[in-house]
Amino acid sequence: MLSDRIQSLSPSLTIAISSLARDLKAEGKDVLSFSAGEPDFGTPQKIKDEAIKAINDGFTQYTAVPGIPELLKAVAGKLKRENGLEYAPSDIIVSNGAKQSLFNLFQAVINPGDEVIIPAPYWVTYPELVIYSEGKPVIIDTDEKSGFKITAEQLKNAITPKTKMIVLTSPSNPTGSVYSKEELESLAEVLKGTDIIVASDEMYEKLVYGIDFVATASISEDMYQRTVTINGLSKSVAMTGWRFGYLASPNKALIGAMNNLQSQSTSNINSITQKAAVVALNGEVDAEIEEMRQAFEERAIEAVKLFNEIDGLSVLKPDGAFYLFVNTKEISNDSIEFCKELLQKTGVAVVPGIGFGAEGYFRFSFATDIETIREGISRIKKFVESKKA
Repeated sequence: MLSDRIQSLSPSLTIAISSLARDLKAEGKDVLSFSAGEPDFGTPQKIKDEAIKAINDGFTQYTAVPGIPELLKAVAGKLKRENGLEYAPSDIIVSNGAKQSLFNLFQAVINPGDEVIIPAPYWVTYPELVIYSEGKPVIIDTDEKSGFKITAEQLKNAITPKTKMIVLTSPSNPTGSVYSKEELESLAEVLKGTDIIVASDEMYEKLVYGIDFVATASISEDMYQRTVTINGLSKSVAMTGWRFGYLASPNKALIGAMNNLQSQSTSNINSITQKAAVVALNGEVDAEIEEMRQAFEERAIEAVKLFNEIDGLSVLKPDGAFYLFVNTKEISNDSIEFCKELLQKTGVAVVPGIGFGAEGYFRFSFATDIETIREGISRIKKFVESKKA
């Protein structure tokens, strides 16, 4: 009955863990969940006020598929002001979250057998969407020695005549790694003379700690032409439920193809979200964004310190996002079993590293208050001590 394509998809492990934690909590169990990829802050009031105004003004009908003119102009303005990138409004499409932007891109360019290079650890959705698009994920493993970032040599060795795309994520979910300008330049040098597309997921760009964020497309004219920039407002502006993502590319044919696809699937995104997003993109809530960033940085410092005090665990300080990718290899190289037992015995929910393509780790989200973080790590410490006893 079901298509081969749909049966190739696996459920999201992060969502599965979050759902299990919620179920246990609903049963009355004492559960602390560090599995969600969602800020614990509320959407800034100015954004909510703009949404309320849109409702009261009756802005509740269909819009153009890629977005209303003032929104596309706001995205283009943001990309120029903050990233030094020149895009016309017609180079941009807004979608129901960056996940739909990625789906549209993969469906528009991947043919059966096309290879897509994905550095691991990776966000769980990347390889699934490639497989659904009948492509082949080519995974490049990284580790702590490289800061969980691929090198130019690794990229060069992974490229074949079938390579269609590489997915870069900076800052990274799940590791928090951020590519420097020099690192991006070295990757760009490898790509020169090829037709390889770069899908640059920059969703966490506002959440960086002691390091500058560099947009992939800003590296050179060659990278600008080959890069599809993907971003949104879910993480940096705490708008996860609003479902707002966007992509930008100077390739008119590609933008046209994705516009056609979205017109036949979801059409425009929520009209009210579009009005509200303009406020965020125009810089009207930058002060609130900075407050969130500072809070995340303070939590990261505390959490890294506490984890590295646990005999048997280790973690690198993240340069961005709000996750720690904790190494458990001294204790266990079976991340699913480790996380399952941890949840059952301590009520602490984290996500197994295998879901991100890296065994012997778990992802810990510090998108919650500092006291909860301390209590959660304390429980993890006792659990690890019991395993070593």
